[in-house]
Amino acid sequence: MVRKLSLACVWLLAILCYVVPYWVLDQVNAWYGSFLFWSAAGVLVIICNVLATQGFREQDK
Repeated sequence: MVRKLSLACVWLLAILCYVVPYWVLDQVNAWYGSFLFWSAAGVLVIICNVLATQGFREQDK
């Protein structure tokens, strides 16, 4: 369940990475508005990927 939820969050964040800077922050003339959002979104994607893959184990041979 955690894996599906975290992968859904990754997709949601990927969509937000296009929507927020180009539509919501459209009137912000400074480059650091989008950079701050993309930095925070990048950290959140890394956290979601860690949660999605924490159950993976290497199989014994």
